[in-house]
Amino acid sequence: MEQTFLTVTALTKYIKYKFDHDKHLKHIYLKGEISNFKHHSRGHFYFTLKDDKAQISAIMFASHSSKITFKPIDGMSVEIEGYVSVYPASGQYQIYVNKMNEAGKGDLYIAYEKLKKDLQDKGLFEQSHKQPIPRFPKSIAVLTSPTGAAVRDIIHIVNRRYPVANIIVYPTLVQGEYAKDSIVKQIKKANKDGLVDVIILGRGGGSIEDLWPFNEETVAYAIYESTLPIISSVGHETDFTISDFVADLRAPTPSGGAEIAVPNQVELLQHIEQLRAKSHHSIQTLLKQKQERLERVATSVLFRDPLRLIETQTRQLAHLDEKLVILSPKMRLKQYRIDLNNYQQRLHERIRNIVDRKGSQYELALNRLELLNPLSIMKKGYSVIEKEGNIIKSVTQLNEKDMIDVKLHDGTVQSEIKAIKRSDK
Repeated sequence: MEQTFLTVTALTKYIKYKFDHDKHLKHIYLKGEISNFKHHSRGHFYFTLKDDKAQISAIMFASHSSKITFKPIDGMSVEIEGYVSVYPASGQYQIYVNKMNEAGKGDLYIAYEKLKKDLQDKGLFEQSHKQPIPRFPKSIAVLTSPTGAAVRDIIHIVNRRYPVANIIVYPTLVQGEYAKDSIVKQIKKANKDGLVDVIILGRGGGSIEDLWPFNEETVAYAIYESTLPIISSVGHETDFTISDFVADLRAPTPSGGAEIAVPNQVELLQHIEQLRAKSHHSIQTLLKQKQERLERVATSVLFRDPLRLIETQTRQLAHLDEKLVILSPKMRLKQYRIDLNNYQQRLHERIRNIVDRKGSQYELALNRLELLNPLSIMKKGYSVIEKEGNIIKSVTQLNEKDMIDVKLHDGTVQSEIKAIKRSDK
């Protein structure tokens, strides 16, 4: 009997038929934790629903996802309604979700939030601890799986953008139970080796379980204590891990980390060309200015007759020389002596004038005094009569028998009044 072989399509259609006609799978209620959640640009939700022992792929089309009033995230516990069927293109069974309600946060998400808050309170996320990423790194350490797509993307982008940079791959486990120890070990090794300027730490996308080594506390402290700047490039743009917050810089993807780590050689060359053109223009402008100045100097009168250049200075020098002679101490001393002699002559002349004037005044006063001197008058025959020391000016001051002194110019005569005759007026 000849054996009949089915095609894969036929088998898949048969299995799908069985799923679609099983009444137990047409309308089911399921509870689990979201993992590896993706929100498609068209509105569809793609994720994995899991518990501690099993998982199932899930899809929620935009017609149903648009009615969701909360934002699904990895680690969230949800309750869903839907049906199970087979997707023929991949031969994979999955649950098609019609309704979804939030049931609570999963254990991993709760642990993630707790560690994030603890480390933030301890200051591991502070901007003041962030190191600057070198602008032109000579060597870059890549800490990731040596066989994954992430390392190929990083190497390709670095070589394309900045081929002068040296790349050192530190093979690192980035998933599983031993990944956290591997990450810590390689961070410390890169720091100890001292061969690189910056570290790119990362891996491609995955579920919250896949990315969990980058949420470990030991990894966070290894990043924090690194003396080399670290770029965290874990998962997709919507994925956030503890390492993203502790690292010196976060990149949305491993490719993004490579682009951040090195400059673009095309942009650098363009910038250099701009600088070269600018420098050339500046030099040409400066040369033109100097040439014009040289031509003005060459055609100037002073250039043709350079002695004119020192004529003014020569006159100024002669003037200063004359001024220096006049103001020299010797000339000033000589002038002071001349002035002193002049002052002395003028002083003597004034003294003589004063003495002559005072002598004339003295002789005039002496003559006047001589004229008023009683003795001079008395020489002419006049006398002064005194009684008891008082000068007698009238006969009314005398009585008969009074004793009087008659003073002449050469002596005194004492007399007694015998008689008094009064003159008639």
